[in-house]
Amino acid sequence: MEVVVASSSQSEFPKWFTRFASGPGGAAMTPREWQEALARDEVPRSRVIRIPTGYGKTLGVLGTWLYHRVERNDDRWPRRLVWTLPMRVLVEQTADEARRCLDRLHLLWQPGTDHQGKVGVHLLMGGIDQGGEWNLYPEENAVFIATQDMALSRALNRGYAARRARWPMEFGLLSHDVLWVLDEVQLMDVGLATSAQLQAFFDDDAKAGRSLRPRLSWWMSATLQTDWLKSVDTVAAHDAWATNPTTLTPSALGAGLATIKKALEIKEITANDHGAFAKAIKDAHEKAPKNGEHGWITLVVCNTVDRASRTYEALERLDVTRDLRLVHGRYRPHERAAWKTDFLGREACKQGVDRIIVATQVVEAGVDISATTLFTELSPWSSLVQRFGRCARYGASGSVVVVDRGRDEKTAPPYSPEELEAAKWGIDTLAAKATDVGIASIEAFEQGLTDDQRKRLYPYRPKQLLLRRELDELFDTTPDLTGADIDVSPFIRSGDERDVSAFWLDVPPAKKGEPAPLPSKDRKPSREELCSVPFLAARDWLCGKPTKERPAPRLLPSRRAWVWDWIEGEWKVAERAALIPGTVVCVAADTGGYRDDRGFDPESRALVTVLSAPPQAAQDTADDLEDTEELSAAAYKTIATHNAEVGQLATQIAGALVPKGVAELIELAGRWHDLGKAHPAFQAVIEARGPYQARVDLAKAPDGAWQTPCLYRSANGETRRGFRHELASCLALFAVLRRYEPTHSALLGPWVEALALMGEGEVPAPAADRSEPTNLERQVLACTAAEFDLLAYLVLSHHGKVRVALHAGPKDQEYVERDDRGLPIRGVRDADTLPAISLDGVSSLPALSLTLAPAAIGLSPITGRSWRDRTAALLRTHGPGSLAYLEALLIAADRRASKLTTVDPLLTTGTTGGTP
Repeated sequence: MEVVVASSSQSEFPKWFTRFASGPGGAAMTPREWQEALARDEVPRSRVIRIPTGYGKTLGVLGTWLYHRVERNDDRWPRRLVWTLPMRVLVEQTADEARRCLDRLHLLWQPGTDHQGKVGVHLLMGGIDQGGEWNLYPEENAVFIATQDMALSRALNRGYAARRARWPMEFGLLSHDVLWVLDEVQLMDVGLATSAQLQAFFDDDAKAGRSLRPRLSWWMSATLQTDWLKSVDTVAAHDAWATNPTTLTPSALGAGLATIKKALEIKEITANDHGAFAKAIKDAHEKAPKNGEHGWITLVVCNTVDRASRTYEALERLDVTRDLRLVHGRYRPHERAAWKTDFLGREACKQGVDRIIVATQVVEAGVDISATTLFTELSPWSSLVQRFGRCARYGASGSVVVVDRGRDEKTAPPYSPEELEAAKWGIDTLAAKATDVGIASIEAFEQGLTDDQRKRLYPYRPKQLLLRRELDELFDTTPDLTGADIDVSPFIRSGDERDVSAFWLDVPPAKKGEPAPLPSKDRKPSREELCSVPFLAARDWLCGKPTKERPAPRLLPSRRAWVWDWIEGEWKVAERAALIPGTVVCVAADTGGYRDDRGFDPESRALVTVLSAPPQAAQDTADDLEDTEELSAAAYKTIATHNAEVGQLATQIAGALVPKGVAELIELAGRWHDLGKAHPAFQAVIEARGPYQARVDLAKAPDGAWQTPCLYRSANGETRRGFRHELASCLALFAVLRRYEPTHSALLGPWVEALALMGEGEVPAPAADRSEPTNLERQVLACTAAEFDLLAYLVLSHHGKVRVALHAGPKDQEYVERDDRGLPIRGVRDADTLPAISLDGVSSLPALSLTLAPAAIGLSPITGRSWRDRTAALLRTHGPGSLAYLEALLIAADRRASKLTTVDPLLTTGTTGGTP
């Protein structure tokens, strides 16, 4: 792997930035002082950025990364930029801004075109991704925009609204070669602590030599306090992160936006008096200047969706303006799509506009509007400062009204009474000194605070702290027998703000005497359909509120909803226990619960508008199901040819990313990864074999050739539900060692004496009928024990479905044993045999007998260390991020090779089977 370090050319940044940031027909933009200072640091590192709203954080950060990573081609900078927002409303808007900037430089990648030299912009939001399989191009530059829920769940290997088999791949790609930009961290709650813990753990791995590519974090907010990032685990790295923070200089604070005056007024209105609150808003709106250059706009920020909705309704009754808008985070992206153009962007703030926007905290992050009047409920000090930044953002002057709606346990949520008491002290203290909440006034006020006062205004006590042990445990994605997993939601958000993703479908009701119909297995949501709903609210809406007498474990009679069953590959009726954060819930349209103009509304029984969704890609279908060969549907191709193509692509991808020795091991894994498809259970599901009836080495076959649904059968006709060919491929590697060199260091070599002491008898001799090993077998035999374990792991994990644990799955439990060979594990039984086939088109492998001995606990007299011991050692050696990253590289090579339309030379040479 060659590391490219471009020559220094900082004098070029201002000119480049002008091209990057200036729109057509607009004034030429030059970088602000802080933006240029950020770009001046050529060596990337984790850092703190404390810049007030309105000062171009998006352009400054995106521009710095793009300038170094793409323009200068500096390989020290990560290839992926993950922009994480705490609120879901503005993800699409941030993505649009990134696309415009890239398009000005002719660097924007478009779906369906060549990636090389281009930068893709992708949304991590769950649902069908029409943006084009970003995970298949780890060697290319890309920008990802996501909420903290979607981003951090993937960083914890439990991606919300993502297919289970995709979790490790996305975890690997978001743990290596990535710059995390955590925006508006004051809103991230426990997610901020999780982001710092993760960065500290990966910093530790890098110091220990367990990192292959950089993984960095930039934390950003106008109110960021560096102590928020400090814990017992981060203390060693904290000083480096906090060194030379990016801030405004004193000269910048004395000019421009910082000097804009924003008059302050403080009111008290009880939380349940929505009429009085609306009347006060009406009065303030009517007193505001009406002919401003940027419109006559009042922005109202409420602390809860319920209060925002009731305020909106009260304003509707007052008929203040025809342009009244409601904004919160419980809308589908489909309804949000027009917001930026219609009222929530700079272009919509123009002379002649008469508008009131009622919103929640979602406008604290990333909204580019300028309100004449800001009407905000009392909130924590950091949130107040962010809200002040939405007033008079473009110039002139504005007015701010802070309304205390109550600070007790009942009225304070989602905040604590202590946070609101501190904010009330802060705003009262500021008002006693000045009647202005402009940037300069806020900065001057905060500079005069004592340390104790600052800590009171900016408290941060996360309720949960991710431990290193927990991160390592999350590497294993094996579900329990019920399909349940470790819940990562306490590390992402606390309280009621943890969400499920709901979408609505037309599903006919049950007819009398017939089973209730289920949604189609083929119907999956697009991201435009998904609405975020607090999981506790979803439970109460669909199942009813629980009581001691009625725990309400199942759906109400008037509700119909389903969750996806990954094991059976179908939708199943939802229950309360299944509605956990991150779950995708399909709801019958006639159940109601959503209004186009109000978003999620559990009291609505009106028929919900159903949106259409494009068909999902083959890799999505494959990752959704346990029994499927979606990725194997292509023109007829042999195992040898497909494996060779995967190996070539693995070399191409990994060669630029990891050391040579590691890249060669990934290439070797590609050459072996699909050998298990020679198993009779796999070959049996290719029903239409065309001219290749006698072959036992087909890896690919056209769409219509496959049995539907896949019914795997062994050579003697046994049903093998849940068969995973990658397990057979992995066990074949053990068979090679057993055949040629039972005392290999990866097998029994280190344990000969121990096995003798255990009374296990003599070590088996090499196979008596062995011939000279093929070239590919020799490469396996040449591996060290550590290399062999990594090779076997990569082969096993290349579909993300069998990885760390080898144990029988639910479908294996259905097997009726006919002999003494025991139950299958993922459809493979002890002593199954792979037929003799060629892996290189030249020489033939021998028939290989498989053993499930690695699945046993403890030391095996057949294969030595258990699989669990081997994977634990791999995790200690490589760390979870690197190991998952290597998985991702092989998976990308495999899936890209599966799309190739090349002609298989082995199918045109007249051979009739696997053996040439």
